[in-house]
Amino acid sequence: MSAAIPDFKDPFDLFGRWLDEAIAQEPDVPNAMSLATATAAGRPSVRMVLLKGVSDGGFVFYTNAESRKGVEIAQNPHGALCFHWKTLGRQVRAEGPMSEVTAAEADAYHATRPRQSQIAAWASAQSRAIAGRAELENKVAEMEKRFAGQPVPRPPFWTGYRLHPLSIEFWFNVANRLHDRLVFERDGTGWRAHRLNP
Repeated sequence: MSAAIPDFKDPFDLFGRWLDEAIAQEPDVPNAMSLATATAAGRPSVRMVLLKGVSDGGFVFYTNAESRKGVEIAQNPHGALCFHWKTLGRQVRAEGPMSEVTAAEADAYHATRPRQSQIAAWASAQSRAIAGRAELENKVAEMEKRFAGQPVPRPPFWTGYRLHPLSIEFWFNVANRLHDRLVFERDGTGWRAHRLNP
């Protein structure tokens, strides 16, 4: 039986092909990925976030730096992410350190967001306790009034992060659980690839 995953020298080339196919074929949110972070003591947490770009050798997402994940990234920059495209029978996992994107990158992405999403970024003290829904709705109304008739600037606490993978694994569903797994590991400035047992 021939390998299900073609041989590539650069994992980002393969990822780009798979992401394009997911965008074309997956029914909903093909750029969704689970993101695992951990505290300084190693206590993990995981949640779904949206991939907003692949650049400078890393996977980029945006969030509130004062959220739980933002605080954990500040304490412990090592993380992991996972894409699962059920329709295609594919999964991609990546592990590595994270760093904050530049202010220019964050500003540029913020400017592309719908106005209500920009307002929401100001209104939500993400991950922190709230008395009730009315408190959040009142904060939204306050921000709408504050920025009425003008562009909504990027909040100073809203930014992006880039996960720089030290390893990227591609998984392809094969009958009888003989799945195909191809893993790339950093090797200096390049990559070393090998296959794993299912």
